Formats: sequence, C-alpha cells, structure tokens
Amino acid sequence: MRAANTPRCRALTAIALAVGLAAFSAGLAADSRPYMYRDKQGVPWFTDRPLIDPDFIYLGRHGRPPAERSCQGMTETRLARRAAWHEPLIRQNAQRYQINSALIKAIIAVESCFDPKAVSRVGAQGLMQLMPRTAAALGVADVFNPEQNVSGGVRYFRQMLERFKNDVRLALAAYNAGPGAVSRHGGIPPYPETQRYVERVLELYQGYR
Repeated sequence: MRAANTPRCRALTAIALAVGLAAFSAGLAADSRPYMYRDKQGVPWFTDRPLIDPDFIYLGRHGRPPAERSCQGMTETRLARRAAWHEPLIRQNAQRYQINSALIKAIIAVESCFDPKAVSRVGAQGLMQLMPRTAAALGVADVFNPEQNVSGGVRYFRQMLERFKNDVRLALAAYNAGPGAVSRHGGIPPYPETQRYVERVLELYQGYR
C-alpha cells in the first residue's frame, strides 16, 4: 500500500487521470447536442455540459421537440380550419417583419398544429412554441395569447435570419435547436429531430406558397 503512494506512482496516476479526462472531453465534443434539464420550478434548461446537481432533472439530449400531442389525430381539414383562424395574425406579422407569410404558417404548423395552448415535453409553449426564457427576453407576457406569441415568435425568427445572413435553413435550425448549436456545427446540427424539423417546415412552406 505504501508503494502506491510514492512520488512516481502519484505522477503516473495524475497522467492517467489527465488522459482519461481528455478522452472524456473528446467524447463530449464528438456529440455536442445540448443537454436538457428541468429545475424544481419546472423550467427547462439547455446546457453544453452535464450538470451534477440534484435540483435538476435530466431530460435527454436532442433539439427542442414540437408539441406532438397537439398534432395527434390531426387531419388536413382540421389543420386548414385552425390555420384559417390565425391567418390575419400571421399576415400582419409577416408584413411587419418582412417574412413570407407562408413560411411563418409552415413554422406554426410544424411547431403546434396551430394550437395556441400547445406545450411541448420540454416546456415550449403556444403557437410558435416559445421557450419560457426566450419569451421573457422577447417581452412576451402571456405566451398563450396568440397575438403576443406570434409577434414574439416571428420577431425571434427574424433575429435568426439576420444572424445567419438570411439562410432560411440555418434560421430554422436555430429556431429549433438554438443558434449556439448552429454556430458550433457551422450548419444544421446533426440532430435527427432538428434535421426532420427543417425539412418538414420547408416542405409545408412550398405547399403553402
């Protein structure tokens, strides 16, 4: 036992630990999807590294999912009826922020199926599925109010377009997975959920046009 505590052994142990940590860090870099947690107040958090804190519940690693429950059993007729109800609001904000109304319509269709009360499994809310912290930053006081939600969501998407030089695909990826993830990967992140999201929105966009 004493031999294991010699200066040489301590040095070898330190080297082994350094190598192990380096390998662990490399493994994290290879999969840089955000870590998702929920705190005791139910607020979702996204981080670029694991949290060791009993106050946070681990939810997994992937892009922000849509409000799937709001779209279950949805038919084209019902979806069109919901879309028509919000059409004036969509056109108003499309004109205000200089974005094609068909694109905004496609985003809302994929995000919430035009359900103003939609909530995703990680806490995104309303028609455009704003995360609580994003809504607060945008000054959205009532995230379930369609006018506030769409105005905030379209303004946020305009910010993503400006950040990524009007590249619609990158702006959509940033809307889903966060702008940091797009910047880190230099393009659409390798998250299957985000990749499906971008393709689905663009598919509907072409249809709505």
